[in-house]
Amino acid sequence: MSELAQQNPGLGGDGRSVKLRIPAKPEYITLVRLALSGLARLRPLDEETLGDLKLAVTEACSNSVRHGYGNGQEGTVQVSYELLEDRLVVEVLDDGPGFDPDRALGHGADLSEGGLGIAIIKAVADEFEAGERPEGGGSRLRFVKFLGN
Repeated sequence: MSELAQQNPGLGGDGRSVKLRIPAKPEYITLVRLALSGLARLRPLDEETLGDLKLAVTEACSNSVRHGYGNGQEGTVQVSYELLEDRLVVEVLDDGPGFDPDRALGHGADLSEGGLGIAIIKAVADEFEAGERPEGGGSRLRFVKFLGN
């Protein structure tokens, strides 16, 4: 399966979006990072912010690949970016069994098994949501980073 990208200028008159669907394999996560770098050309970001966002989206996709499709299952990870004048919205979807982000960060949680990735995303993002996909089944992770002027 190949990577699929769409660019839609003018979402609500103020933004741009890029959507990708990648195979749920670690080697394809680089494409997600490259798309983010491309967006940074439309709305320049300082190196630290871009680095933090790349780390956060890498962790989100890695969690989907690792936990969404275990035991060699085939699947895809969908990533969408919405670049607005004052923020970047990132959403990562998969068809896996889902997870409870509060449990991943709970007391005594083994941070090496995904909890650290969620903690990193929460530290980088200004807003964070995670849970089931709205249509049911699978996981949805969404984070927002407000961008300075």
